[in-house]
Amino acid sequence: MSIVAAFMVPHPPMIVPDVGRGSEKQIEKTIKAYEKVAQEIAALKPETIIISSPHSILYSNYFHISPGARASGSFAEFGAPQVQFDVVYDRELVNLLADKAESLHFPAGTLGEKRKELDHGTMVPLWFILKKYKDFKLVRTGLSGYDLLKHYEYGMLIKDAVEALDRKVVYVASGDLSHKLQGYGPYGFAQEGPVYDARIMDVCSGARFGELFDFDEQFCEKAAECGHKSFVIMAGALDGKAVQATQFSHEDVTGVGYGICSFIPTGDDESRHFLTTRLKIVEAGLKQKRHKSDAYVTLARVSAEYYVKTGDVMDVPDWVPEELLHTTAGAFVSVHKFGALRGCIGTIAATQKNLALEIIHNAVSAVAKDPRFEPVTEDELPYLDINVDVLGEAERITSEAELDVKKYGVIVQSGYKRGLLLPDLDGVDTIEQQISIAKRKGGITPSDKVELFRFEVVRHY
Repeated sequence: MSIVAAFMVPHPPMIVPDVGRGSEKQIEKTIKAYEKVAQEIAALKPETIIISSPHSILYSNYFHISPGARASGSFAEFGAPQVQFDVVYDRELVNLLADKAESLHFPAGTLGEKRKELDHGTMVPLWFILKKYKDFKLVRTGLSGYDLLKHYEYGMLIKDAVEALDRKVVYVASGDLSHKLQGYGPYGFAQEGPVYDARIMDVCSGARFGELFDFDEQFCEKAAECGHKSFVIMAGALDGKAVQATQFSHEDVTGVGYGICSFIPTGDDESRHFLTTRLKIVEAGLKQKRHKSDAYVTLARVSAEYYVKTGDVMDVPDWVPEELLHTTAGAFVSVHKFGALRGCIGTIAATQKNLALEIIHNAVSAVAKDPRFEPVTEDELPYLDINVDVLGEAERITSEAELDVKKYGVIVQSGYKRGLLLPDLDGVDTIEQQISIAKRKGGITPSDKVELFRFEVVRHY
């Protein structure tokens, strides 16, 4: 056996009557759809149910799988302590999944459990399922800060573990859609909200899982969705399978999107290995882009690749143009992978005898010494997109009005503390955002007295 069905479901605590106290009637369509999901699961009689929840333990660089024999939880946090859960974990499947991850050096396992209690992203689906069916064990897993393709790969790992144990499994991808659909909602409105909901429901109702990768990270953030990565893991767990998809419901009356779909595998389909397909597309696109890169970006890429492969900082190559050898300036090297930041390190002013060395050293730091990320590995190199920003002279300004987020970068200084943010960054749309982020990067509090500097950059792609 393997994964016999998968379901995309939301997790609003208000849907539980003891929590909603009547307000749940606003989302009657979602309730009826949820009941249908529970009925279908009961009819399938799975041995194990896997739930991926955005509200389970979350790490930036690790997929956490809940360990132990069992777990409990309640809706006490939402004013209903009488609604309680006690579930048995499928330890055999958990342990095999963790072992497979370790053997493949994949960042997933049972380490670092911060909280044993069940989260509401897990309990809301369980509330419906347990009313119809109880004879199952549970596997609970969280998401991570990794890119979407890594989440799909994690789903593939889950699929392999399930098939190795010959388990009859149902996968439940817990996740709300946009939280910014209505001005009267608790999170307000953003124009990206309705666009996200329309796109995700269209993609999922057609089981076009390859299109899940097309959702830009900044777009998802502006839409304030919480379930996208959960849906991507689910898609990976159905990799290589023909799927019959059914949309049960979609509502946005509370200002938050709730979507429910079912996905029933109907056999193997070699055209649905979406990770393999996407990697080929990305690699081909980057190869084409590299042929058009100028000397600045080429130098940064060669330096990064040389260091990752050898552990050494390379010398300045003979082909470097004179302008890089006879110029000094601060420079930032930014590395992205599948659209997500993978490393960014730079210097505000020149620290090397020429710009070529500045770029060489900063490229090394970007792939190996950015404290926010693990060092880049050799297998990642074909999928890295690199750009270089060369900084102009910083000038002191007396007012925020002299800034422009598209044209100028900003340096915020308070005593010995200093934070910098480059111009024209995705997701940074206002001067207030730009200054706030620069302050955070420099460890500067909102109440600290600051000096402002602006600078222009020449960006090389």
